[in-house]
Amino acid sequence: MSSTGRHVFFVPCAKGLEPVLHEEVRALRLARVERQVGGVRFEGTLADAWRANLELRTAVRVLWRLARFPAPDGDALHAGVSTVDWSTLVAPEGTLWVDAQVRDSALTHSLFVSQRTKDAVVDQLLARTGRRPSVERESPDLCLHVHLYRDRATLSVDTSGDSLHKRGWRRAQGRAPLAETLAAGIVALSGWEARGPLLDPFAGSGTIVIEAGLMAARVAPGLLRSFAFERLPGHDARAFAALKQTLAERRALPKKLRIHGSDSDPTRIEEARANVAAAGLEDLVTLEVADAREFAPRRGWDATVVANPPYGERLGDAARLVPLYRAFGERLRERGAGFALALLTSSSEHERALAIRGLSRVALQNGGLECTLLQGRIDAARPA
Repeated sequence: MSSTGRHVFFVPCAKGLEPVLHEEVRALRLARVERQVGGVRFEGTLADAWRANLELRTAVRVLWRLARFPAPDGDALHAGVSTVDWSTLVAPEGTLWVDAQVRDSALTHSLFVSQRTKDAVVDQLLARTGRRPSVERESPDLCLHVHLYRDRATLSVDTSGDSLHKRGWRRAQGRAPLAETLAAGIVALSGWEARGPLLDPFAGSGTIVIEAGLMAARVAPGLLRSFAFERLPGHDARAFAALKQTLAERRALPKKLRIHGSDSDPTRIEEARANVAAAGLEDLVTLEVADAREFAPRRGWDATVVANPPYGERLGDAARLVPLYRAFGERLRERGAGFALALLTSSSEHERALAIRGLSRVALQNGGLECTLLQGRIDAARPA
């Protein structure tokens, strides 16, 4: 399949990260970029979709729109899907998977929508060739996405495959790990520009410090993984390999930059070390076992503190963590006055215990959990 034809793409992201993703897509100089609810739309070639998959840090996936049509019932859905020439997208002996989302429509069951979509693809290829693709959930040759809203279907090819948060560097999961895409978004929202130190005193398995390191070293986040578009008929593997090589050569570890993570749990730090090594950032990211309640950064640094402290909802009682937040807030005021801060929390009780004045609040979603990013400069003054 040619990588030069013009197409429409939609790039979804976690709730709250749309402004960050919009700036990322614009930075790639893609055409007709438009911020929308839940993500960003752009127009371009399949080669542009390669770049989006490789380089976007906060995107969940890259969807290539094939068609939009009314689908008030199953027959209309089948007819709309049948307007696409599926022989250009999957071989008759290939594999297929359909993911469907349904909202405010006469067709209320996503399983039915995915089944009818699959039937339309299979029926067309069977009629033309006498053969049919088989259904396979893991690594199919063609993964389709159907979004049905108010009886109107949007049919897209998922060019990514696995969610783009799966970078390929993670060797250890840790406990309740932050998604890599959200971690990258938090670093971006912190305002850190890879000049002063970045410190994470709740490093866990290292997600934030690794994503910050990849950003600072100009490493495309998708270089270590594969993508669904590589299995499309006619994929230009040579051109894609050349693009990856160009991006790999862009890597440059900044000198004298300090990215430091710490955690009170030695097991988490060992996991973080394994992940940092897999990401190739041992010369940029340092790690140590240390208690956030004794956080003691060097005074006078123009540092940025970026952290995802424990919430309590998944790992215990949230109220039990109030003393931790209170003690950490005291250390921030005593040792980090003037530092930039970006801290993710899901509890107003924790926010009050932190007791840092003048922070802005950005609503974000961590998995299914509504959270708030507290962002701003650390004021040394104690709360009134």
